[in-house]
Amino acid sequence: MGQFLIGCSGWNYSDSPDKGGWTSVFYPDKDTKRLRYYSQFFNTVEMDSSFYEKFYSQMTKGTFIGMVRGTPEKFQFSVKVPETITHVKRMNVEKGAIGYFEEFLDKISPLRTANKLGAILFQLPPSFTVNEFKNIEKFLDRLPAGTSDGYDYAVEFRHPSWGTEGPWEMFKHYNIAAVMTDSPARENLQFLSEVTITADHSFVRFHGRNTKGHYWYNYLYSEQELQPWVERIDQIIKQTKLLRVYFNNHYGGKAVVNAMQFKEMNGISLSTDERRVLERAQTYMI
Repeated sequence: MGQFLIGCSGWNYSDSPDKGGWTSVFYPDKDTKRLRYYSQFFNTVEMDSSFYEKFYSQMTKGTFIGMVRGTPEKFQFSVKVPETITHVKRMNVEKGAIGYFEEFLDKISPLRTANKLGAILFQLPPSFTVNEFKNIEKFLDRLPAGTSDGYDYAVEFRHPSWGTEGPWEMFKHYNIAAVMTDSPARENLQFLSEVTITADHSFVRFHGRNTKGHYWYNYLYSEQELQPWVERIDQIIKQTKLLRVYFNNHYGGKAVVNAMQFKEMNGISLSTDERRVLERAQTYMI
């Protein structure tokens, strides 16, 4: 059986729940040291702020050194690749995407040095279709080797044209995880909810199923909706050495509730403190 890590997409949600934040829902107050507190309840987190250029451009190695110091020894950060690589340069080698990626790897190197680097996530834009297959293949061919060089790579598609055999075979060649997702039905990405193993590690993201208002992310899964994933998780951990699961339905702390519920549904007992935090968060969801 493979290792199973579960967490949320992001942690630095300082606003009150009516503004989408986690203060009072999860964090006791606005002065709580959020990463330190979060890491008491989860063994991994997905860092999404690195995706946005306005945040990423201000990040330095020191940013990640601080993250290392603020978390337990075996805690893992999965880090999303900057939008400049996936959305602006569109993973095109001729447009300098590799050089920018190498800079990214240098910035996050303190995580790797401390053995706290989880997966490196490439989230492709919805406009990135299978027709750009050659671009992504050329890019992947230039990456430092996955796993053997200490990197776990994962790629998430957001266009239904990728629902074909070609990408899966390519990912198997490079030992790159095809991200499995739970997303709103109207996105036509149901094929990504199927168990698809393309590497010795795997990656699942729960985006929520909302189709209005705060699109995608303001959604609380019911246990009935999560139940089909329990069987899938069982299949996945039998086929890979490590499974990382992240709840991206972060609005108002909903990810915290669902992540803790999902722990229990998969046979992971909650501690007294976890139970207390879950019950407090659930009172905001009623």
